[in-house]
Amino acid sequence: MLTEKRTTESDSTAIVIGAGLGGLASAMRLGAKGYRVQVFDRLDRTGGRGSSITQDGHRFDLGPTIITVPQLYEDLWAACGRDFHSDVELKPVLPFYEIRWPDGTSFKATSDTDAMKAEVAKINPADVKGYEKFLRGSKARYKVGYEGLMTLPMHKLWETIKVLPQFAWLRADKSICGYAKTCVKDEKLRMALSFHPLFIGGDPMHVTSMYALVGYLEKQFGVHYAMGGVQAISDAMANVVREQGGTIHHNAEVDEILVHNGAATGVRLTSGETVECPLIVSNADAGHTYTHLLRNHVKKRWTDRRLKKSRWSMGLYVWYFGTKGTKGKWSDLGHHTIAAGPRYNGLLNDIFMKGKLADDMSLYIHRPSLTDPSVAPDGDDTFYVLSPVPHLGWDTSVDWEKEEPIYREKVAANLERLMPGFRDHIVTETVFTPETFRDRYLSPNGSGFSIEPRILQSAYFRPHNISEEAKGLFLVGAGTHPGAGVPGVVGSADVVSQLIPDAPIVPEQTLKVAAE
Repeated sequence: MLTEKRTTESDSTAIVIGAGLGGLASAMRLGAKGYRVQVFDRLDRTGGRGSSITQDGHRFDLGPTIITVPQLYEDLWAACGRDFHSDVELKPVLPFYEIRWPDGTSFKATSDTDAMKAEVAKINPADVKGYEKFLRGSKARYKVGYEGLMTLPMHKLWETIKVLPQFAWLRADKSICGYAKTCVKDEKLRMALSFHPLFIGGDPMHVTSMYALVGYLEKQFGVHYAMGGVQAISDAMANVVREQGGTIHHNAEVDEILVHNGAATGVRLTSGETVECPLIVSNADAGHTYTHLLRNHVKKRWTDRRLKKSRWSMGLYVWYFGTKGTKGKWSDLGHHTIAAGPRYNGLLNDIFMKGKLADDMSLYIHRPSLTDPSVAPDGDDTFYVLSPVPHLGWDTSVDWEKEEPIYREKVAANLERLMPGFRDHIVTETVFTPETFRDRYLSPNGSGFSIEPRILQSAYFRPHNISEEAKGLFLVGAGTHPGAGVPGVVGSADVVSQLIPDAPIVPEQTLKVAAE
């Protein structure tokens, strides 16, 4: 005789591993579905890579610095019956960024098409028509790649097969560098139109031309800064989770996902405590989830061997420093500046294909104190300078304990031409290397953005949002679909919410018994 399954309180609970942006977004969406959520995070504050540290009065944003698609957050908050803009203040950043080359050439990116044409013409008038072609291609790729795939589940091969004709038409097999080359002739402009995949850990020489969609995305939505940094967004997300009845546990690291008869049954913390739950969302890196958290479970697809053979995104060297009495200095240095190095293709090849720490570099300079006075004491500035470097997975991996001070001097020499005398004003500083990313975020190979978003490591070919390794296990974050970057990790939570049904209603009698 069949026995009717009784809905219990545990059926309406969920565990989220990691309080990064993907984990918090998942917790919010699960809370909106009626689940009582417990979030476990090994750090002392929310946000993961989207968090911050405060040192000597200077607040340093540790990871993402911009918001490109506010609608994603608006939709997330709306799903929870709330208004995003009541909780977070966004300010547009103009220009989005300025690229500067060693010969003094510059390029300012904005949403104004005519202004962008003028920037192109300033470098090479003959490339204006080519830029128009690139922008048309960017729009077409946005419609297919972003609107069509961004928040759709891609764990079934058919979902990827369906879009192959459109991908073929748009030459998704061609790299974004290759596509830029078909549009413009000037090498500087080719770099300006193709470097964006670096924001999500991709090699522009090898990732698909579909990432040209970023140009149109920036034009449509603009580039914004969250007052208080991305930390303000993660804090607001955490508040929503708590108001939904969820709990966020800090300094609580999950050591293992427990599996019985092919189904997730809970987690064990490094403290030894076990928490039972049949629904688990992991915002830990997909590689860490499979190699460590499921180390005692036999994997069918995402084996250690397969993950080791995967291509991983580059590492990051990030120098955070605060300067005293520099308000008004270096007045031509805006909120975001990209100091391009003398090489583009060669440097990318060193980082992504050779694992070589080059002497030259390109730098991403973030100066949030121009927009947000709260990041530094009055009259002072806060900076973050980022350089892409090889990850730690190469046979000749960089010894950062030895190389860091040497590399810092090289970075400083490059900064000196943009910020003369800046070192005389530094009052506090700290550095993150790929080893920091490995130890702080448990990132495989110390990579900055998990698995590299090459075409055969995207969509169906990326770790799925619904795990095929354990029933009841779901994945969000940079290493799964749709990929890295703030829109990607927040979008992954939307995908997961489509795969998880609303929480079952627990009979009143069950709740009464549980309370007793």
